[in-house]
Amino acid sequence: MDDKRVIKVIKKVMPSVVSIAIAEKLDDLKKQMPNGGAGVTIPDGAADEHGMVTTGGGSGFVVAPNGLILTNKHVVSEKKAEYTVILSDGRAFPAKILSRDPINDVAILKIAADKLPCVRLGDATKLQLGQSLIAIGNALGIFRNTVSVGIVSGLSRSITAQQDPDAPPQEMRGLIQTDAAINPGNSGGPIVDRNGFVVGVNAAIVSGAQSIGFAIPVNAAHRDIDDIKKYGRIRRPLLGVRYVMIDETLAKKMHLSVDHGALVARESDRDAAVVPESPAEKAGIQENDIVLEINGKKLDRDHPIQDFLENSGVGDEIVLKILRDGKELPITMVLTERT
Repeated sequence: MDDKRVIKVIKKVMPSVVSIAIAEKLDDLKKQMPNGGAGVTIPDGAADEHGMVTTGGGSGFVVAPNGLILTNKHVVSEKKAEYTVILSDGRAFPAKILSRDPINDVAILKIAADKLPCVRLGDATKLQLGQSLIAIGNALGIFRNTVSVGIVSGLSRSITAQQDPDAPPQEMRGLIQTDAAINPGNSGGPIVDRNGFVVGVNAAIVSGAQSIGFAIPVNAAHRDIDDIKKYGRIRRPLLGVRYVMIDETLAKKMHLSVDHGALVARESDRDAAVVPESPAEKAGIQENDIVLEINGKKLDRDHPIQDFLENSGVGDEIVLKILRDGKELPITMVLTERT
């Protein structure tokens, strides 16, 4: 992209990009520290008159003039925290978390403002390798309105990410890889194409690596925003099985008769392989069943159940091909809403 186009795109998108400040109660923070924070000195003035301490920040962007804001789920993951949205013109508003997507790392916030400038959402499925991208965000939680330029380095990437060492790992699939600089604090900000359309949400970096960043395709957010407008929440379909994807290595190790599919299995003794009262249980799915296909599409490491559910909706009827005791069985069920 030439300089003039970059500047034009930035001027178009920047007014819609926001900073998100995170504050937690000092007493809650102490409870998270070893020995309840005993012996830890809190600097004078760290807490405000309400006992709140600023603990971090992230980015987001306005997707509707009435104050709907899109960001990462991990930016607003602490349920006891208070979140403040700071607009590009400096105005600050307390934010209400409308919904956190249970599958994708996105969340939707609402502030009491209207007639806000908002971004235009694009289509990440049309991205091509080498295409120019611009990432905008609140780098390191300090440098607001930071811009970096790069290209699409990869598509449909899969990574396992952790917000911090104590957080459980989360598998993230279908990501856009880019060499545009994405720093802590940029999370939740938009990544846009040469026409200023948002194609992704800045999400993750690889620790210790350079020029490797990832963004969540904006298409998942399209549906989330539509759900919020229609239902007031994000609706995601529930199948109701815990599973492990089968490959040649696992098939040999467990002496399985197939080298693909999803083996229905519990994660621990405390879990159930089939979720009680779920569509899977009602349809008769059993532990140790192998789901070979869904709606005629083969399941394997590159095409897990999660990817299928990502493209399905609540109320969809699906047909599974199950392998049980050496016999293939068709099972029909209707997906319900994940709660």
